[in-house]
Amino acid sequence: MQTFANGYDFDYLSVMIQERTCLDCGSVIHGRADKKFCNDLCRNNYNNQLNSDSYNIIRNINNILKRNRRIMEELNPAGKTKTTRERMASKGFNFKYLTHKYDTQNGKTYHFCYEYGYLPLEGDEVLLVKREDKD
Repeated sequence: MQTFANGYDFDYLSVMIQERTCLDCGSVIHGRADKKFCNDLCRNNYNNQLNSDSYNIIRNINNILKRNRRIMEELNPAGKTKTTRERMASKGFNFKYLTHKYDTQNGKTYHFCYEYGYLPLEGDEVLLVKREDKD
């Protein structure tokens, strides 16, 4: 132990002996003082484990939204057409998921998955549309 002029003691050995372990695998870490993982594999594995539950939910919802969009794109190549809810559902369309709604001045509500949307009509019919942004 060494005593400095200001009266503080500093033990070089206790600093040198202090072992840091990897947050993922627990092995001893060598290198920088602020290093938390022994390698990139452990860093990636740790962060993937940390975020896996929330990422799975988001990924599943995004997949449903993309499937819904793809179905409307397939059924509506001209940009505006009529079809049925049954036909959309038979292709795997999930009516519970959408990105946004658009309310018109006359009280109609369009349901959108990105730029493709539908307007429920009478009975089983729906009007498919593609929104063109005017930027």
